[in-house]
Amino acid sequence: MVGAPHGGRLFGTDGVRGLANGELTAELALGLSVAAAAVLPAQDGAAPHGAEQHSSPERTAGARPTAVVGRDPRASGEFLSAAVVAGLASAGVDVVDVGVVPTPAVAHLTAELGATFGVMLSASHNPMPDNGIKFFARGGQKLADELEDAIAARYAAGEPVEGRPTGAAVGRVRLAPEGLERYVAHVVSAAPHRLDGLRVVVDAAHGAASVAAPEVLRRLGADVVAIGAQPDGLNINDGCGSTHLEPLRAAVLAHGADVGIAHDGDADRCLAVDAEGRDVDGDQILAVLALALRDEGRLAHDTVVATVMANLGFRLALQEQGLEVVETKVGDRYVLEAMRAGGFSLGGEQSGHVVLADSATTGDGVLTAVHLLGRMAATGRPLAELAAVMQRLPQVLLNVSGVDKSRVELDDQVSAAVSAAERELGSTGRVLLRPSGTEPVVRVMVEAPSADQAQGVADRLAGVVRSALALV
Repeated sequence: MVGAPHGGRLFGTDGVRGLANGELTAELALGLSVAAAAVLPAQDGAAPHGAEQHSSPERTAGARPTAVVGRDPRASGEFLSAAVVAGLASAGVDVVDVGVVPTPAVAHLTAELGATFGVMLSASHNPMPDNGIKFFARGGQKLADELEDAIAARYAAGEPVEGRPTGAAVGRVRLAPEGLERYVAHVVSAAPHRLDGLRVVVDAAHGAASVAAPEVLRRLGADVVAIGAQPDGLNINDGCGSTHLEPLRAAVLAHGADVGIAHDGDADRCLAVDAEGRDVDGDQILAVLALALRDEGRLAHDTVVATVMANLGFRLALQEQGLEVVETKVGDRYVLEAMRAGGFSLGGEQSGHVVLADSATTGDGVLTAVHLLGRMAATGRPLAELAAVMQRLPQVLLNVSGVDKSRVELDDQVSAAVSAAERELGSTGRVLLRPSGTEPVVRVMVEAPSADQAQGVADRLAGVVRSALALV
């Protein structure tokens, strides 16, 4: 049995992820796919292999579940997607293989094609040697924890050879390169405004959006300079994209562009750079889009969903505009859960995951860029002016390792230190202590009016955490 890349729980906050051909093997990919084929179709009455009411190998093709499978351009995605497709077809699932596409394209196509579920092979912003497997439920929705756990349990139990589909009951595989065009057309149709007159540099991180992002912007009338758009399977996220903004800043200045857009490897993130080369993070983008949707009467309940890591400046800016903020745990899945529960139309993270629920079921970096640029085009205002709606407070984040993270909310010394820091900062700053989900680490985040004060308070708190929670 292959071990779980994430230790105790096979699925992490964004699917199963690990070193390709190390922790994440072809055997694991195949086994998880067979398990998913047993679990996910049962959620909506489709015909999973092994279900009593459809155990006959003579079931018709129309009764079979269907899965959309896509990947980013990592070299390892070639053998991992082959394993996923093989696992699904061997379990009696028809496969629509859309090839290299952004993660949100798989979510969109799962919904548009009426597929039973979707599978994306990507490690997002991680370095090239990593890869991951992410499942989408019918409609392109992210899986709930209990569904992921059910897949993991089914995988752990193993799949007997006897009783597997044979003959006409095995799944069929169809290559569907037209899936990329369908996604591009969808994003173009969801644009709030044409982009004529804007010169845009887009950095696709040599990733899944290398074709889609420049094409969408050009169809909307933008003058596009594409960088990081020559994937070779090995260069994804390599010194480019949303985790390395230096090339984008340089290109914006060199080309005299109005704005720069950066995506990550699977294009579910969007960060930006203004005409002067200054970074615009996910909080600022979220604030700009909140006002745009509010002005259009499309910001449901005048509310935005954000995580606890959102900058205090974001909260203060939206409060000043009369808008509400619903706060969640870190992770776009929690943002999505809160949006669905409350019927909200906009949510996101500082990292650049933004969810526009009227047009997407998950974070979509290309769609986010289209809306951000559309606001620039509609108002005639530069990005720097739009982003100035909020002022980012200096934020310091320290990772304190080698500690008992389970006691972070229970220890009296830590609680007293946090209370003292909060009294010092008052309403002008914020303190957050958060245990890591995967390591013996406590994350200490402090926001304050000045960088020096934020650093000083964070250092003091980290010292208390280190001494009070030290592992014995």
